Amino acid sequence: MLARLQQLTTIGLVALAFAWAWHHAHQGRWAMAVTGALVLLCLHAIVLAFEFVLVAWVNRRDAAPRASVAQLVAAWWGEVTTSTIVFCWRQPFRSRVHPDRPAGRRRGVVLVHGFVCNRGLWNPWLERLHALGVPVVAVNLEPVFGSIDAYARIVDDAVAALERGTGMAPVLVGHSMGGLAIRAWLDRHAADARAHHVVTIGSPHQGTSLARIALAMNARQMRRDGDWLRALAARETPQRRRRFTCFYGHCDNIVLPASTATLPDADNRHLAGVAHVAMAYDDRVLADVMRLLGVADAADVSASRSGDADAWSSRGADDAAR
Repeated sequence: MLARLQQLTTIGLVALAFAWAWHHAHQGRWAMAVTGALVLLCLHAIVLAFEFVLVAWVNRRDAAPRASVAQLVAAWWGEVTTSTIVFCWRQPFRSRVHPDRPAGRRRGVVLVHGFVCNRGLWNPWLERLHALGVPVVAVNLEPVFGSIDAYARIVDDAVAALERGTGMAPVLVGHSMGGLAIRAWLDRHAADARAHHVVTIGSPHQGTSLARIALAMNARQMRRDGDWLRALAARETPQRRRRFTCFYGHCDNIVLPASTATLPDADNRHLAGVAHVAMAYDDRVLADVMRLLGVADAADVSASRSGDADAWSSRGADDAAR
């Protein structure tokens, strides 16, 4: 469902920009043709620029280290390039290019995406994990705008597949809302013993200020000091939270303020100068997950031997994103 929606959005925006340019160029208004088309194609970058102004404002009193102007600008540009690849290519057109492989002789990993995303977000991870022979399942959280509680079943199915295929409890990795879906699964199924470890990346564990304007059910559940998050936290124990490593950053343009992506009692790690989507592709995150999986020298293994455009080591624009 989401892939088709993002296909229509991507194709529609490009068609609209082309139609605008053709219409005005046909009438000899070349400046209007070029300017209008560029504005349409760069609208995403303009919206992100406003978000990073908000980041600087909201985080000015946060406990996280203060981001410099240079870091914010670099993170903005990185997010422009990375999010364009994710939302206009990987998720709409390549979400099924790398299949799940739940069986193997080593510990596996469950990959859980965030809000308005699908498993295509994880394509570079899937490419790398397949090359290393790591069993992996990447879920699609549906319905897209449903309750986070409903995602517990999807996560449970993925964990069960890896348990059957490997005989071991997997590592779970959640980006953004995906970290909350993992917490909901642990809560609903009392599944502490079934998770070797949990790594979250930019997950709004304590909510995000942006959710104040949210309309979707799952987005409303991510409001700061909201009933859903308070109730979930009240049912958790320090022992459960110690199973978490939480990556957060002062240039996160979605989880505001930055420290709301941390959990009490967890191993909270700050990523400097990296924006929300780009955090999912930070080498420090990948290295930590590989360590948890017991994969040696993972950083030296190229997943791009076939030249796939999604491969981690041939990131191109993804490298620019950092």
